[in-house]
Amino acid sequence: MARIIDLPLTAGEGSCDPRAVHGTWGALDAAQRRGLAYTPEVAAETAPLYERVKHVIPAVEWPAYAPLISAINKMKRAKNAVILAHNYMTSEIFHCVGDFRGDSLQLAREAAETDAEIIVQAGVHFMAETSKVLAPEKKVLIPDMRAGCSLAASITGADVRLIKQRYPGVPVVTYVNTSADVKAESDICCTSSNAAAVVEWAAREWKTDRVILLPDEYLAKNVAAQTGIHIIAWHGRCEVHERFTAEDIAELREAHPGVIVLAHPECPPEVMAAADFAGSTAALQDYVVEKQPRKVVLLTECSMSDNVAQYAPNVDFVRPCNLCPHMKRITLEGIYDALAEMKHEVTIPENVQVRAKLAIQRMLDLPKEKPRAFATGRPPVAVELV
Repeated sequence: MARIIDLPLTAGEGSCDPRAVHGTWGALDAAQRRGLAYTPEVAAETAPLYERVKHVIPAVEWPAYAPLISAINKMKRAKNAVILAHNYMTSEIFHCVGDFRGDSLQLAREAAETDAEIIVQAGVHFMAETSKVLAPEKKVLIPDMRAGCSLAASITGADVRLIKQRYPGVPVVTYVNTSADVKAESDICCTSSNAAAVVEWAAREWKTDRVILLPDEYLAKNVAAQTGIHIIAWHGRCEVHERFTAEDIAELREAHPGVIVLAHPECPPEVMAAADFAGSTAALQDYVVEKQPRKVVLLTECSMSDNVAQYAPNVDFVRPCNLCPHMKRITLEGIYDALAEMKHEVTIPENVQVRAKLAIQRMLDLPKEKPRAFATGRPPVAVELV
Protein backbone atom coordinates (compact mmCIF):
# COMPACT_ATOMS: atom_id res chain seq x y z
CA MET A 1 0.00 0.00 0.00
CA ALA A 2 1.09 3.58 -0.56
CA ARG A 3 2.36 5.17 2.63
CA ILE A 4 -0.43 7.34 4.04
CA ILE A 5 0.22 10.39 6.14
CA ASP A 6 -2.65 12.30 7.73
CA LEU A 7 -0.95 15.68 7.50
CA PRO A 8 -2.01 18.50 9.85
CA LEU A 9 -2.96 21.81 8.31
CA THR A 10 0.15 23.41 9.77
CA ALA A 11 3.50 22.67 8.19
CA GLY A 12 6.09 20.38 9.74
CA GLU A 13 5.43 17.69 12.38
CA GLY A 14 6.00 14.54 10.38
CA SER A 15 4.83 15.84 7.03
CA CYS A 16 5.41 13.70 3.96
CA ASP A 17 7.31 16.43 2.18
CA PRO A 18 8.94 15.47 -1.12
CA ARG A 19 11.79 17.86 -0.37
CA ALA A 20 12.98 15.27 2.15
CA VAL A 21 13.23 12.74 -0.67
CA HIS A 22 14.84 14.62 -3.53
CA GLY A 23 17.45 16.29 -1.38
CA THR A 24 16.44 19.92 -0.78
CA TRP A 25 16.75 19.53 2.98
CA GLY A 26 20.26 18.18 2.40
CA ALA A 27 21.19 21.16 0.24
CA LEU A 28 19.85 24.17 2.10
CA ASP A 29 23.02 26.06 1.22
CA ALA A 30 22.13 26.00 -2.51
CA ALA A 31 21.43 29.74 -2.53
CA GLN A 32 24.65 30.57 -0.68
CA ARG A 33 26.72 28.46 -3.08
CA ARG A 34 25.32 30.63 -5.89
CA GLY A 35 26.18 33.87 -4.13
CA LEU A 36 22.59 34.58 -3.10
CA ALA A 37 21.73 35.82 0.40
CA TYR A 38 18.56 36.17 2.44
CA THR A 39 18.63 39.93 2.89
CA PRO A 40 15.91 42.13 4.40
CA GLU A 41 15.07 43.19 0.84
CA VAL A 42 14.63 39.58 -0.28
CA ALA A 43 12.57 38.84 2.82
CA ALA A 44 10.20 41.72 2.10
CA GLU A 45 9.98 40.95 -1.61
CA THR A 46 9.14 37.27 -1.09
CA ALA A 47 6.87 37.62 1.94
CA PRO A 48 3.66 37.53 -0.18
CA LEU A 49 4.92 34.37 -1.90
CA TYR A 50 5.56 32.68 1.43
CA GLU A 51 1.89 33.14 2.28
CA ARG A 52 1.11 30.73 -0.57
CA VAL A 53 3.34 27.94 0.75
CA LYS A 54 3.44 28.37 4.51
CA HIS A 55 1.16 25.33 4.88
CA VAL A 56 3.99 23.24 3.43
CA ILE A 57 7.29 25.02 4.18
CA PRO A 58 8.11 25.84 7.82
CA ALA A 59 9.14 29.45 8.41
CA VAL A 60 12.58 28.36 9.60
CA GLU A 61 13.31 26.93 6.12
CA TRP A 62 12.03 29.84 4.05
CA PRO A 63 15.38 31.74 4.10
CA ALA A 64 16.89 28.83 2.15
CA TYR A 65 14.35 29.12 -0.66
CA ALA A 66 13.61 32.86 -0.83
CA PRO A 67 16.96 34.00 -2.37
CA LEU A 68 16.62 31.48 -5.22
CA ILE A 69 12.99 32.42 -5.78
CA SER A 70 13.82 36.13 -5.85
CA ALA A 71 16.72 35.63 -8.27
CA ILE A 72 14.70 33.37 -10.58
CA ASN A 73 11.83 35.84 -10.79
CA LYS A 74 14.22 38.68 -11.59
CA MET A 75 15.97 36.65 -14.29
CA LYS A 76 12.62 35.80 -15.90
CA ARG A 77 11.81 39.46 -16.29
CA ALA A 78 15.28 40.35 -17.57
CA LYS A 79 15.37 37.53 -20.13
CA ASN A 80 11.71 37.54 -21.18
CA ALA A 81 11.25 34.01 -19.89
CA VAL A 82 8.30 32.14 -18.43
CA ILE A 83 8.15 29.01 -16.31
CA LEU A 84 5.50 26.38 -17.00
CA ALA A 85 4.86 24.56 -13.72
CA HIS A 86 3.07 21.23 -13.74
CA ASN A 87 0.72 20.28 -10.90
CA TYR A 88 3.29 17.76 -9.64
CA MET A 89 5.97 20.35 -8.92
CA THR A 90 6.85 21.04 -5.30
CA SER A 91 5.07 24.08 -3.89
CA GLU A 92 8.03 26.45 -3.86
CA ILE A 93 8.26 25.95 -7.62
CA PHE A 94 4.55 25.75 -8.40
CA HIS A 95 3.38 28.73 -6.35
CA CYS A 96 6.49 30.91 -6.19
CA VAL A 97 8.18 30.87 -9.62
CA GLY A 98 5.62 29.26 -11.95
CA ASP A 99 4.05 31.75 -14.36
CA PHE A 100 1.57 29.23 -15.77
CA ARG A 101 0.38 26.32 -13.65
CA GLY A 102 -1.73 23.32 -14.41
CA ASP A 103 -1.99 19.96 -16.11
CA SER A 104 -0.44 18.94 -19.41
CA LEU A 105 -3.27 20.37 -21.51
CA GLN A 106 -3.21 23.75 -19.79
CA LEU A 107 0.56 24.01 -20.13
CA ALA A 108 0.45 22.97 -23.79
CA ARG A 109 -1.97 25.81 -24.51
CA GLU A 110 0.22 28.30 -22.67
CA ALA A 111 3.33 27.16 -24.57
CA ALA A 112 1.52 27.77 -27.84
CA GLU A 113 0.30 31.23 -26.88
CA THR A 114 3.03 32.85 -24.77
CA ASP A 115 4.96 35.83 -26.13
CA ALA A 116 8.02 34.99 -24.06
CA GLU A 117 11.29 34.25 -25.84
CA ILE A 118 12.33 31.54 -23.38
CA ILE A 119 10.25 28.74 -21.87
CA VAL A 120 11.50 26.86 -18.82
CA GLN A 121 9.61 23.60 -18.39
CA ALA A 122 9.14 22.77 -14.73
CA GLY A 123 8.00 19.27 -15.55
CA VAL A 124 9.37 16.25 -17.38
CA HIS A 125 11.06 15.91 -20.75
CA PHE A 126 8.03 15.07 -22.89
CA MET A 127 6.38 18.28 -21.66
CA ALA A 128 9.42 20.30 -22.72
CA GLU A 129 9.31 18.62 -26.12
CA THR A 130 5.63 19.51 -26.43
CA SER A 131 6.47 23.15 -25.70
CA LYS A 132 9.20 23.10 -28.33
CA VAL A 133 6.89 21.50 -30.91
CA LEU A 134 4.28 24.20 -30.36
CA ALA A 135 6.79 27.06 -30.17
CA PRO A 136 9.74 26.02 -32.36
CA GLU A 137 11.06 29.58 -32.58
CA LYS A 138 11.46 29.81 -28.80
CA LYS A 139 14.30 28.52 -26.65
CA VAL A 140 12.94 25.75 -24.41
CA LEU A 141 14.95 24.75 -21.35
CA ILE A 142 14.46 21.90 -18.91
CA PRO A 143 16.26 22.14 -15.57
CA ASP A 144 17.33 18.49 -15.62
CA MET A 145 17.63 16.40 -18.78
CA ARG A 146 17.17 13.25 -16.68
CA ALA A 147 13.55 14.17 -15.85
CA GLY A 148 11.89 11.44 -17.86
CA CYS A 149 8.65 9.45 -17.60
CA SER A 150 7.89 5.73 -17.31
CA LEU A 151 5.03 6.09 -19.78
CA ALA A 152 7.06 7.99 -22.35
CA ALA A 153 9.85 5.43 -22.02
CA SER A 154 7.46 2.52 -22.63
CA ILE A 155 6.96 3.15 -26.36
CA THR A 156 8.85 4.44 -29.40
CA GLY A 157 7.93 5.82 -32.78
CA ALA A 158 9.04 2.51 -34.31
CA ASP A 159 6.54 0.70 -32.07
CA VAL A 160 3.73 2.95 -33.30
CA ARG A 161 4.67 2.33 -36.94
CA LEU A 162 4.41 -1.43 -36.38
CA ILE A 163 1.04 -1.01 -34.66
CA LYS A 164 -0.28 1.00 -37.62
CA GLN A 165 0.85 -1.76 -39.97
CA ARG A 166 -1.08 -4.28 -37.89
CA TYR A 167 -4.24 -2.13 -37.73
CA PRO A 168 -4.35 -0.18 -41.01
CA GLY A 169 -6.90 2.61 -41.15
CA VAL A 170 -7.55 2.66 -37.38
CA PRO A 171 -7.01 6.14 -35.88
CA VAL A 172 -4.08 6.51 -33.49
CA VAL A 173 -4.56 8.65 -30.39
CA THR A 174 -1.43 9.18 -28.31
CA TYR A 175 -1.31 10.48 -24.79
CA VAL A 176 0.81 13.59 -24.33
CA ASN A 177 2.99 11.52 -22.00
CA THR A 178 5.03 10.41 -25.01
CA SER A 179 8.08 11.55 -26.92
CA ALA A 180 7.83 13.86 -29.93
CA ASP A 181 8.85 10.88 -32.08
CA VAL A 182 5.75 8.98 -30.94
CA LYS A 183 3.49 12.00 -31.37
CA ALA A 184 4.80 12.35 -34.93
CA GLU A 185 3.38 8.90 -35.75
CA SER A 186 -0.09 9.63 -34.34
CA ASP A 187 -3.25 11.17 -35.73
CA ILE A 188 -4.11 13.22 -32.65
CA CYS A 189 -2.90 13.65 -29.08
CA CYS A 190 -4.89 13.69 -25.86
CA THR A 191 -4.43 14.39 -22.17
CA SER A 192 -6.25 12.85 -19.24
CA SER A 193 -8.46 15.96 -19.28
CA ASN A 194 -9.84 15.21 -22.74
CA ALA A 195 -8.94 11.56 -23.50
CA ALA A 196 -12.54 10.34 -23.69
CA ALA A 197 -13.59 13.32 -25.82
CA VAL A 198 -10.65 12.85 -28.21
CA VAL A 199 -11.32 9.12 -28.60
CA GLU A 200 -14.99 9.84 -29.35
CA TRP A 201 -13.94 12.49 -31.88
CA ALA A 202 -11.53 10.10 -33.60
CA ALA A 203 -14.20 7.40 -33.83
CA ARG A 204 -16.60 9.88 -35.46
CA GLU A 205 -14.03 11.32 -37.85
CA TRP A 206 -12.82 7.91 -39.02
CA LYS A 207 -16.34 6.40 -38.86
CA THR A 208 -15.14 3.47 -36.82
CA ASP A 209 -15.85 1.72 -33.54
CA ARG A 210 -12.15 0.98 -32.94
CA VAL A 211 -9.50 3.45 -31.80
CA ILE A 212 -5.85 2.92 -30.88
CA LEU A 213 -5.02 4.72 -27.61
CA LEU A 214 -1.35 4.69 -26.54
CA PRO A 215 0.58 4.09 -24.32
CA ASP A 216 -1.16 3.97 -20.91
CA GLU A 217 -2.95 0.65 -20.42
CA TYR A 218 -5.04 1.86 -17.50
CA LEU A 219 -6.08 5.13 -19.13
CA ALA A 220 -7.13 3.09 -22.18
CA LYS A 221 -9.23 0.75 -20.05
CA ASN A 222 -10.82 3.64 -18.20
CA VAL A 223 -11.60 5.48 -21.44
CA ALA A 224 -13.13 2.30 -22.85
CA ALA A 225 -15.41 2.12 -19.82
CA GLN A 226 -16.49 5.74 -20.39
CA THR A 227 -17.06 5.62 -24.13
CA GLY A 228 -18.05 2.08 -25.09
CA ILE A 229 -15.56 2.30 -27.97
CA HIS A 230 -13.33 -0.69 -28.67
CA ILE A 231 -9.85 0.38 -27.60
CA ILE A 232 -6.60 -1.10 -28.87
CA ALA A 233 -4.02 -0.41 -26.17
CA TRP A 234 -0.37 -0.66 -25.23
CA HIS A 235 1.10 -2.01 -21.99
CA GLY A 236 2.61 1.22 -20.63
CA ARG A 237 1.88 2.28 -17.06
CA CYS A 238 2.65 5.24 -14.83
CA GLU A 239 4.94 4.11 -12.03
CA VAL A 240 3.17 6.43 -9.59
CA HIS A 241 -0.46 5.61 -10.33
CA GLU A 242 -0.13 1.88 -10.93
CA ARG A 243 0.81 1.40 -7.26
CA PHE A 244 -2.59 2.45 -5.95
CA THR A 245 -5.02 -0.40 -5.24
CA ALA A 246 -8.66 -0.89 -4.27
CA GLU A 247 -7.36 -2.28 -0.96
CA ASP A 248 -5.71 1.10 -0.34
CA ILE A 249 -9.10 2.77 -0.69
CA ALA A 250 -10.78 0.31 1.67
CA GLU A 251 -8.10 0.96 4.30
CA LEU A 252 -8.42 4.70 3.81
CA ARG A 253 -12.17 4.60 4.32
CA GLU A 254 -11.77 2.49 7.46
CA ALA A 255 -9.12 4.78 8.92
CA HIS A 256 -10.85 8.01 7.88
CA PRO A 257 -14.65 7.63 7.92
CA GLY A 258 -16.31 9.99 5.48
CA VAL A 259 -13.16 10.69 3.45
CA ILE A 260 -13.79 11.54 -0.21
CA VAL A 261 -11.52 9.58 -2.53
CA LEU A 262 -10.41 11.21 -5.79
CA ALA A 263 -8.46 9.18 -8.36
CA HIS A 264 -6.46 9.96 -11.49
CA PRO A 265 -7.44 7.93 -14.62
CA GLU A 266 -3.93 6.50 -14.88
CA CYS A 267 -4.90 4.40 -11.84
CA PRO A 268 -6.04 0.77 -12.31
CA PRO A 269 -9.74 0.29 -13.17
CA GLU A 270 -10.48 -1.30 -9.79
CA VAL A 271 -9.27 1.91 -8.14
CA MET A 272 -11.52 3.98 -10.38
CA ALA A 273 -14.44 1.74 -9.50
CA ALA A 274 -13.87 2.23 -5.78
CA ALA A 275 -13.27 6.02 -5.88
CA ASP A 276 -15.86 8.75 -5.36
CA PHE A 277 -14.61 10.88 -8.26
CA ALA A 278 -11.98 10.52 -10.97
CA GLY A 279 -10.38 12.87 -13.46
CA SER A 280 -7.26 14.68 -14.58
CA THR A 281 -5.23 16.77 -12.18
CA ALA A 282 -7.19 19.83 -13.33
CA ALA A 283 -10.48 18.02 -12.67
CA LEU A 284 -9.29 16.89 -9.23
CA GLN A 285 -8.37 20.45 -8.29
CA ASP A 286 -11.69 21.78 -9.59
CA TYR A 287 -13.56 19.21 -7.49
CA VAL A 288 -11.76 20.15 -4.26
CA VAL A 289 -12.09 23.89 -4.81
CA GLU A 290 -15.75 23.75 -5.84
CA LYS A 291 -17.04 21.03 -3.48
CA GLN A 292 -14.85 21.84 -0.45
CA PRO A 293 -15.09 18.33 1.05
CA ARG A 294 -14.35 18.08 4.77
CA LYS A 295 -11.65 15.44 4.27
CA VAL A 296 -10.23 14.26 0.96
CA VAL A 297 -7.52 12.04 -0.49
CA LEU A 298 -6.05 12.52 -3.97
CA LEU A 299 -4.75 9.28 -5.47
CA THR A 300 -2.01 10.84 -7.56
CA GLU A 301 1.49 12.28 -7.13
CA CYS A 302 2.39 13.67 -3.68
CA SER A 303 2.84 17.33 -4.54
CA MET A 304 -0.64 17.65 -6.00
CA SER A 305 -2.21 17.76 -2.53
CA ASP A 306 0.29 20.41 -1.37
CA ASN A 307 -0.54 22.63 -4.33
CA VAL A 308 -4.32 22.24 -4.18
CA ALA A 309 -4.29 22.87 -0.42
CA GLN A 310 -3.33 26.49 -1.06
CA TYR A 311 -6.69 27.00 -2.81
CA ALA A 312 -8.68 25.05 -0.21
CA PRO A 313 -7.26 25.90 3.24
CA ASN A 314 -10.27 24.47 5.10
CA VAL A 315 -10.05 21.03 3.51
CA ASP A 316 -8.29 18.29 5.45
CA PHE A 317 -6.01 16.32 3.10
CA VAL A 318 -5.04 12.72 3.76
CA ARG A 319 -1.88 12.35 1.70
CA PRO A 320 -0.76 9.18 -0.08
CA CYS A 321 2.98 9.48 -0.52
CA ASN A 322 3.66 8.16 -4.02
CA LEU A 323 6.42 10.36 -5.42
CA CYS A 324 7.35 10.70 -9.08
CA PRO A 325 11.15 10.46 -9.06
CA HIS A 326 11.31 12.15 -12.46
CA MET A 327 9.26 15.20 -11.49
CA LYS A 328 11.34 15.54 -8.34
CA ARG A 329 14.50 16.03 -10.38
CA ILE A 330 13.22 19.56 -11.04
CA THR A 331 14.41 21.85 -8.25
CA LEU A 332 14.71 25.57 -7.61
CA GLU A 333 18.48 25.41 -7.98
CA GLY A 334 18.10 23.55 -11.26
CA ILE A 335 15.74 26.21 -12.58
CA TYR A 336 18.13 28.95 -11.45
CA ASP A 337 21.09 27.30 -13.16
CA ALA A 338 19.16 26.65 -16.38
CA LEU A 339 18.18 30.31 -16.64
CA ALA A 340 21.52 31.70 -15.50
CA GLU A 341 23.55 29.55 -17.89
CA MET A 342 20.87 29.05 -20.58
CA LYS A 343 21.56 25.31 -20.48
CA HIS A 344 19.68 22.07 -21.08
CA GLU A 345 18.03 23.30 -24.25
CA VAL A 346 15.50 20.93 -25.79
CA THR A 347 15.75 20.42 -29.55
CA ILE A 348 13.73 18.28 -31.96
CA PRO A 349 14.52 17.33 -35.58
CA GLU A 350 12.42 19.45 -37.94
CA ASN A 351 10.76 16.49 -39.68
CA VAL A 352 9.65 15.11 -36.30
CA GLN A 353 8.59 18.54 -35.03
CA VAL A 354 6.34 19.25 -38.04
CA ARG A 355 4.51 15.93 -37.85
CA ALA A 356 4.18 15.99 -34.06
CA LYS A 357 2.70 19.49 -34.24
CA LEU A 358 -0.10 18.27 -36.50
CA ALA A 359 -1.20 15.76 -33.88
CA ILE A 360 -0.93 18.21 -30.98
CA GLN A 361 -2.61 21.03 -32.89
CA ARG A 362 -5.54 18.79 -33.77
CA MET A 363 -6.10 18.31 -30.06
CA LEU A 364 -5.79 22.02 -29.30
CA ASP A 365 -8.22 22.87 -32.10
CA LEU A 366 -11.02 20.83 -30.56
CA PRO A 367 -13.62 22.89 -28.70
CA LYS A 368 -12.46 23.84 -25.23
CA GLU A 369 -14.44 22.19 -22.49
CA LYS A 370 -14.19 21.79 -18.74
CA PRO A 371 -11.98 18.81 -17.81
CA ARG A 372 -14.28 15.82 -18.09
CA ALA A 373 -14.81 13.63 -15.04
CA PHE A 374 -14.59 9.86 -15.33
CA ALA A 375 -17.63 8.05 -13.97
CA THR A 376 -16.71 5.86 -11.02
CA GLY A 377 -18.25 2.61 -9.81
CA ARG A 378 -18.28 1.03 -13.24
CA PRO A 379 -17.04 -2.52 -13.87
CA PRO A 380 -13.73 -2.83 -15.77
CA VAL A 381 -13.92 -3.09 -19.57
CA ALA A 382 -11.53 -5.27 -21.52
CA VAL A 383 -9.29 -3.73 -24.17
CA GLU A 384 -7.20 -5.32 -26.90
CA LEU A 385 -3.57 -5.15 -25.80
CA VAL A 386 -0.98 -5.07 -28.56
